Amino acid sequence: MKKVKITVIRKVNYADLSARYENPMEHTCDMQEGQIFISVDNQKPEDMCESAWQSMMPFVMTLAHGGGNFYNGWMKNPHSAMISCNDGFRPVSFLIETIEKV
Repeated sequence: MKKVKITVIRKVNYADLSARYENPMEHTCDMQEGQIFISVDNQKPEDMCESAWQSMMPFVMTLAHGGGNFYNGWMKNPHSAMISCNDGFRPVSFLIETIEKV
């Protein structure tokens, strides 16, 4: 099984949508652009947001088992995927890529 590197590429905050639709929150996403996580044996990395993990888990699993080429050539690197978490107010984009065999 392969290790999979998960890199936080971009964080966006739609303050206008939050102000209009969301109840005030004391704590939001802690991820930082450039932050890197490593999934070993297709497991959720420590400190990875559970909601973000649920969004990317099928892609990580496929890459960890040697698969790729999602959606018939979507990514330039067939052993990678660009996935965003499902937070509509503060989406985070992740680059997920195979890095090595274990």
